[in-house]
Amino acid sequence: MLSGVAGSSWLGVCVVAEVVVWVDHAGGVVAKPSLELLTVARRLGDPVAVVAGEGAAGAAGVLGEHGAVRVLVSEAPEYGEFLVVPKVDALAAAVGAVGVPVAVLVSSGGEGREIAARLAVRTGSGIVTDAVDVEVGADGGPVAVQSVFAASFTTRSRVTRGVPVIVVKPNAAPVEAAPAAGAVENLDVVFSPAAVCARVVERAGREASGRPELTEAAVVVSGGRGVGGAENFAVVEALADALGAAVGASRAAVDAGWYPHSHQVGQTGKSVSPQLYIASGISGAIQHRAGMQTSKTIVAINKDPEAPIFDLVDYGVIGDLHTVLPQLTDDINHRKN
Repeated sequence: MLSGVAGSSWLGVCVVAEVVVWVDHAGGVVAKPSLELLTVARRLGDPVAVVAGEGAAGAAGVLGEHGAVRVLVSEAPEYGEFLVVPKVDALAAAVGAVGVPVAVLVSSGGEGREIAARLAVRTGSGIVTDAVDVEVGADGGPVAVQSVFAASFTTRSRVTRGVPVIVVKPNAAPVEAAPAAGAVENLDVVFSPAAVCARVVERAGREASGRPELTEAAVVVSGGRGVGGAENFAVVEALADALGAAVGASRAAVDAGWYPHSHQVGQTGKSVSPQLYIASGISGAIQHRAGMQTSKTIVAINKDPEAPIFDLVDYGVIGDLHTVLPQLTDDINHRKN
């Protein structure tokens, strides 16, 4: 048995466990949360990265640089022509190719959660969603850590049936280089009849803002009802740009038409888990808290000292955001220069 490596030994032969990691990419450019998953996977065994879609082979190099010992690649056109099921077929084929992986790791997001859920149903396996960390259990298997009830409690869970499928939130682990073999193998995928039931008829690119993707950002600055109008979001954006952060918005701000719905943080918007979350003019209703409560450090700026958000934060500033944010932005820019 190799010390510190999950596996089993028989007649002096060590069999190292393999961990299947679903890779999210765009034309071979790997998303940051997928590289974080490789860091998590290395705690459990040898990461086997699964990449499907156009340009998948181009991702092999960076995956090998971050610990993938094998990269299973499939570039069939079905991944771009149809919705999520072909990707489920690919991930299921990868699990079959590995044999009995110690776990399957998928990054949390709209598509990732659906892929993971469908895989769990198909393989008869247990699933844990929105994990903020994954630890090695006493038996060498994965233990998923979740933050629940407005971050009031931390739970640790392990899957007892099938291959554990764990959906991990972005920013749960650092991106760490760890050069490995990164051997590229073609993945043989047989698409199920359901794979061609929903065809993609049109795609529309999003306007580039130059800021990080909201769900992947290490720092998020959000504005709420207290911002007072669409034109006033400029102070939120200025602070975000000073910090290299993404911009978020509460449901109230989005419903008022002050900021695009794609930036909404909350139960009916996007779930984020950055290292730093700054809530500006947000009261802290449970709908919003559900989307950001697992942030590592939370700062709130609100002129209402009774605002519920102050029950959740690490640091609170009682004051007018239109005064506080510009001062904070100026100070950050001064220190950077």
